[in-house]
Amino acid sequence: MVESIARVKHIRVTATKARRVVNLIRGKQATEALAILKFAPQGASEPVYKLVASAIANARVKADASNTYLDEQDLFVSQAFVDEGTTLKRFQPRAQGRAFQILKRTSHITIVLATPEDADVAKAAKKAGKK
Repeated sequence: MVESIARVKHIRVTATKARRVVNLIRGKQATEALAILKFAPQGASEPVYKLVASAIANARVKADASNTYLDEQDLFVSQAFVDEGTTLKRFQPRAQGRAFQILKRTSHITIVLATPEDADVAKAAKKAGKK
């Protein structure tokens, strides 16, 4: 019954490129997600890999703090989403005194790992809230 969250903010990856990678691992087992990310060719897979590893470590620390047993094989990616961060605006000089705007986009990535019991409790709470 452990749920852990890991976030990275203002990472220099565009949100659309990061979403392609996050969509690969949503709903998968945590160790399987690490294996997928390790061999994914996208550039955004490295920071997402580190984020999933951090979420696993957070779950381990949380389980130790509450004195409960945690099997890392039980953890799965219950939520994974990417939000747009701030955009850095830069200018590049062009011909005849003009300036060309460069938008350096950032994103905020959030990964939530949970055990199957947590997912069942969350679904039941969501159903009760809708009624």
